[in-house]
Amino acid sequence: MNSSEEDRLPKTSEYAENLALLREISFFAGLPLEPLKVLAYLCERERFGVGEYLFRQNDPEGKAFHILSGRAELQREDMGHVRALSDYMQGAFIGGLSLLADTNRLFSLRSVDETVCLTLTRERFTKTLGQFPDIVPKLLVAVVKSVSSWESQFFLDHAEICELCRSRMGVSLI
Repeated sequence: MNSSEEDRLPKTSEYAENLALLREISFFAGLPLEPLKVLAYLCERERFGVGEYLFRQNDPEGKAFHILSGRAELQREDMGHVRALSDYMQGAFIGGLSLLADTNRLFSLRSVDETVCLTLTRERFTKTLGQFPDIVPKLLVAVVKSVSSWESQFFLDHAEICELCRSRMGVSLI
């Protein structure tokens, strides 16, 4: 296909792209199509410049982020010292739990590159839950699977070599 043929093809709408992305994110993947369509409509795209914070430690949570492009660094500040913990890149979904409950962020997330995210606020998510209350059990299953998967991987990665890590295992027992 040459470029003139590509120009004549209909462009994928942002809504259709949002829907396809939500279907790939494990947090949303088990939901029926109708609530996913509503959520795809309610998502927004946000751009963060280098050094800009997506969110800061101790801020109230209330928005989930799916990184479409760029890179962001997870940071934790303790007693005035900021430590970089890990990087998140294209495809990372961050903040699913913030859609479910009102808590404060334990970490900061700072854009390292020009970063574009698909975002969804708790307010919009909660309104969708009001329209489709039958999706709540499916969301809880997704959260439980995510916590269990995380702890299994953490155990494999750290428990053999870290006594302190081994003594703190059991998040999935909540």
